[in-house]
Amino acid sequence: MSQCEQTENAEQPALSSTHEQNGLLVNPRAVCNACRRLYRDPKILPCLHTFCSDCIGQLEPFSVSSRCRGDSPADGRGQGEQEDRLAVTVTVLCPDCDSEVDIPPSGPQGLSTDHLALDEVFLETLVTDGPLGCDLCGEGVAESRCEVCCVNLCEFCCQAHRRQKRTASHSIQCLEELKSRGRLSRPVLCSLHHGQELRLFCQPCDLPVCLECAATLHRDHRCCPTRDVIDRHGDRIRELVTVCLRPRLERLRDSLQKVEASQEALQARVDATAKEVREFARGYASAVEAHCLSLLHRLEELRVQRRNQLHLQRAQLQQALLDIGGSVEFAERLLGTGSDAEILSAKGVTLRRLTSLVENSREPHPATVAPDDGSGISFLPRESAGEVEGYPVVGIINSKTMDLSKCTIEGEGLQRATEGQQGHFTLVCRDSAGEQMAQGGDHVLVSIVHKEKKSCTVETSVVDNSDGSYSVSYTPKEPGTYSVWVCVKAQHVKGSPFMLNVKRKFRRHSGTFHCCSFCSSGGSKEARCGCPGTMPGRIRKLCMVVLHKQWLLVSGVVVPGERSRSKSRSREQDRSGSRGRDRTRQIRVQRTRQIWVQRTRQIQIQV
Repeated sequence: MSQCEQTENAEQPALSSTHEQNGLLVNPRAVCNACRRLYRDPKILPCLHTFCSDCIGQLEPFSVSSRCRGDSPADGRGQGEQEDRLAVTVTVLCPDCDSEVDIPPSGPQGLSTDHLALDEVFLETLVTDGPLGCDLCGEGVAESRCEVCCVNLCEFCCQAHRRQKRTASHSIQCLEELKSRGRLSRPVLCSLHHGQELRLFCQPCDLPVCLECAATLHRDHRCCPTRDVIDRHGDRIRELVTVCLRPRLERLRDSLQKVEASQEALQARVDATAKEVREFARGYASAVEAHCLSLLHRLEELRVQRRNQLHLQRAQLQQALLDIGGSVEFAERLLGTGSDAEILSAKGVTLRRLTSLVENSREPHPATVAPDDGSGISFLPRESAGEVEGYPVVGIINSKTMDLSKCTIEGEGLQRATEGQQGHFTLVCRDSAGEQMAQGGDHVLVSIVHKEKKSCTVETSVVDNSDGSYSVSYTPKEPGTYSVWVCVKAQHVKGSPFMLNVKRKFRRHSGTFHCCSFCSSGGSKEARCGCPGTMPGRIRKLCMVVLHKQWLLVSGVVVPGERSRSKSRSREQDRSGSRGRDRTRQIRVQRTRQIWVQRTRQIQIQV
């Protein structure tokens, strides 16, 4: 940027503040969206949004990355002085579109200058400020503007500007003509060489350059006049805009219109539905309020009714307490301080009063003293209460009181169970009318104790079903007779304690049987078995084993065992012709089988 442009940008804060105070800014293209003032050294971000150079420098870094690069000649260094160095690239978020854009290592000054924004700023200044003063003499009214020096000139300074050899070739425009045009056409000057217009384009560097840049920094590059390459580059931009982006832009606009129309229709529908909801809510709130008042009225009636009952009980108990307390105090004072004659003289009336109190007064019981402490009154918010003003409502006042004499127990698990198996029964709490309570929450205690072995107890599990019933489960470990206590609020239900009979669990035999060696061997005391057990008289036992339904042969007798071996031996005996021995063996086999069957039945019965 030239020195004149920098001078003009330095003057912008005062201008912008004046315009902001007067509220005269009308052209948004001349205002930075970050600082809300006229552009000062506007720079173009890679997302094509323009901001002041200072505003870009104040953006918070989104990420920072480092890489090695070499300096190019365009950076102001000689061609032979290229060297690798570590370059830091800062990524920021665009304040307009929130896109991630990279800032060059040289900072915001490395971004391209938005000359169109500078034109808009100058045009806005011309339109809003009215008559401008001469930037050179400061006395006359500016009538012209030098587009090269970017200064406003009065008529005298304009003539002097044209007479000077250095500025004679500068383009000078009339301010009135610029205002009527509505758009400025001023040359773009080189940022490295003061007063030099960018008239050439360096194709290798892809940068517009001035004549001095082409003669020095880009002397070995191919530089062409800007008018020769503008068509090619402009056509490329125009092609992308016309062929690709413009149709897409139209489609996006159509889609946006449809979305906006849908939003309007949605908003209208939501407003209509919201109106219906509010009307319904008002009606429902009125019905709920009426139902609430009805419930409170019912609750007040219950309170008055049961308060009167408690007042009556209280008066009766106070009277009984007064009678008994006065009599006891008189009797104790008589016995403690009275003489023998005094005691004997008052003995008759004292005994009659005390006897009367003992016979007529009943022992107060918690269940009779406070039959209703208010625990039976509850609110059931989920129970249907019918309709009020056409709206269904829920919530009722439950005033049922549990009657222990009406509670029932359901299920066979209360009378009989089996060892090692889980038993179940259900406790159903009912009111004085025999109806099931609507909710749970009562303290239920179930205790199961062996009648003979007091130390043998069974652990129980009580589950509140929240409907007035309680599921009880248990698993007895030993057979026998048990006593089952079922208590609600530390009081037994009707029939408690109950008798529970637990039977022994039937166990199937594992397949191994033992019998005495004397019987299975036909009376031979020398027969032995694999097990070390002995019979009375130190006669060893013979073990017959049944495994997997096979047959075994023990002491030459066929018993459940190896059938194949028995058959082979029978065939050998037939060949030998020992019929007598065969007969004896058959008798022994029959007798052994009978003994084995009897013993097996006895074992099964015992198990």
